[in-house]
Amino acid sequence: MGQGGEVFVLDMGKPIKILDLAKEMIKLSGLEPDKDIAIVFTKPRPGESLFEEILTAEEGTLATQHQKIFMAKLSEVNKVQLNKNLKELKIVAERGDKKSIKNILKNLIPSYKKYGKK
Repeated sequence: MGQGGEVFVLDMGKPIKILDLAKEMIKLSGLEPDKDIAIVFTKPRPGESLFEEILTAEEGTLATQHQKIFMAKLSEVNKVQLNKNLKELKIVAERGDKKSIKNILKNLIPSYKKYGKK
């Protein structure tokens, strides 16, 4: 189905909560959640997302001949600007300039968000 460079998205069905998945896996192992195996909640680590963003709203998907396989409509990439930003990123990374690194990442990745901020 692929010709090279495509990104495919699978219809995985309805989303489920990780907690429900953990409980079900424990039960399927013949054990009881929170009795035989504790379920422990931790704080998110820096940079960890609380949900997955598969595609941005602008991108979306296209149907394929298979009912549960879609092809991503990817944004166009300005290769000249990308290469320029990557060269700048290398320079400021070698200097350890965190503020400039973040600014360049914001330019490279329009959907970039700092952890914990919108």
